Amino acid sequence: MNIRYVVTLTSDERHTLQELVSGGKGAARTIKRAQILLAADATSPDKMIALNVAVGTSTVYRTKQRFVEDGLERALGEAPRPGAARKLSASDESLLVAYTGELSLKRVT
Repeated sequence: MNIRYVVTLTSDERHTLQELVSGGKGAARTIKRAQILLAADATSPDKMIALNVAVGTSTVYRTKQRFVEDGLERALGEAPRPGAARKLSASDESLLVAYTGELSLKRVT
């Protein structure tokens, strides 16, 4: 990690992050990222930020990197995660549900 990313927040960004942190509503990861950015803006060292926010130093580094390279929304948000393709189409799934419902009714009677 040779590159040092310097976080400099605008007053609007700082206000948005402070509201997010003080509001307490929202995803825990988002709030932690907001805390990281606020501490980085206050020029706290990465190790201190990691200790205070209870994350690893690599999380601090990546959050600062995302903010500097891609902006506030990207730094706070989640990246899309690839998922497995659906095994059944919607119509196949509805047929399966109907069939299993019939089986459970036959067992009851």
